[in-house]
Amino acid sequence: MVSYLASSRLMILKKEQHASRKTWSKLYRQAKESVERGLKFAYSGRKQKKRQFRSIWIVRIGAAAKLNGTSYSRFINGLKKAGIELDRKILADLAVNDPAGFAALCKQAQAATA
Repeated sequence: MVSYLASSRLMILKKEQHASRKTWSKLYRQAKESVERGLKFAYSGRKQKKRQFRSIWIVRIGAAAKLNGTSYSRFINGLKKAGIELDRKILADLAVNDPAGFAALCKQAQAATA
């Protein structure tokens, strides 16, 4: 017979737990370890998401810069020399949704490096 406190602890863990099978649904220690493991993966996943988005933005900016006759590194260097402070998220959005505006930025960056 399981006490009321033990069963309530297990019920609280089961609410946090997404997949409960085998002993993870019956035993407190295994359920707790499963929840902690899930939280660990969720934390690292949030960090990986930021990394992956940044790399996607860099690829998009690089592809659009190549279409305008410059490389990614020269484009970013030119923007810094020109004093244009746009982050990579905004630049990637411009590259996809406003090619004419991105081309104007490329010309300003090339003029700053020349």
